[in-house]
Amino acid sequence: MGHDTARIHHVGHVVEDMARAIGVYERLGFTVPPPSCPAMPRHAGAEPEPFGAANTHADFPGSFLELATRVEDGGAGSLPAGTRLVPLEAPADVVPLLVERIGETSANLAACLDRFQGLHILMFSSPDIDAAAARLTASGVRHGGVNTVRRAAPEGAKVPVETVRYLEIDGDGPGDRPGTVAEGRVGLVAGLDPDVQGARRLDHPKGAVALVEAVLCVADAELAAVRHRYESYLGRPARQEGPAQVFDLDGAALTLVPGSALPALLPGERPAALPALVGYAVAVPDPDRVRALLRGNGLPVRETPSGDPFVPASAALGAAVVFRPRSAPPDSAQVPSGHWAGSTL
Repeated sequence: MGHDTARIHHVGHVVEDMARAIGVYERLGFTVPPPSCPAMPRHAGAEPEPFGAANTHADFPGSFLELATRVEDGGAGSLPAGTRLVPLEAPADVVPLLVERIGETSANLAACLDRFQGLHILMFSSPDIDAAAARLTASGVRHGGVNTVRRAAPEGAKVPVETVRYLEIDGDGPGDRPGTVAEGRVGLVAGLDPDVQGARRLDHPKGAVALVEAVLCVADAELAAVRHRYESYLGRPARQEGPAQVFDLDGAALTLVPGSALPALLPGERPAALPALVGYAVAVPDPDRVRALLRGNGLPVRETPSGDPFVPASAALGAAVVFRPRSAPPDSAQVPSGHWAGSTL
């Protein structure tokens, strides 16, 4: 029987300065379009102004990297040139609810930044999100149910509107906000529409083709409990690999690493907090070319024990970025094993 969770859908990098973040990601070798931001007039007859939150993606065929930031009142000047303003268009009685929800998103992003700048979002792709929701409920995992949002599809898609169905997992800790767990926002999203995703910019200067791993660092004493949580979330068992616990997905993996072992996995790295998403890996056709281009762009380059180049979190706005050899078609490869034997991240 197939799983109701598949690959990693996306990770979300919460940043303080969107213009700076886009510049860093371009130096990392990603194609990143200008961000989008909701907008509405502050008073009758005024021009729409951005508010709430802004985001953009570095897209792959079956996954993406998200950059997100809060937009404070009067913060239009903090957004990069070319930001696409999306005016709120809804019946008058619905607009207050939309404004409230966007305000909640902005507050959540602010809370993330108060903790640290870096990765705070981890979403998994589901081929059957309704079945996944039912399984989570039966397993005692609290969540907010399946939500549906619709937005304009990118130019060139065969459909005018993209439908996104997702759920967010609720933590049970005293400080957990609705839709969050200790390490951030974690949930499931219905798989990306190939036609809609294919209309986005999928070409990257360094040839990145897929998001293939996320790394979650936890306190040593909490490793077993976090493994149990994710076994419930994903409906899959973890396997032990050295001191880490690894969840093998379809063409990707989630690695749980105890804090004491993080320097052996990513030399020189230290978590900003615990638990925390500390890095991710993307597949590329030629890591040696990536290494040269990164250095040419003025970025420091370290190596994993297997020799994969990575840019440390200190130079990549709080998230280590690893470049791993592509070994199969994008978003379909099985992730090689051996994190601690030197064959992967």
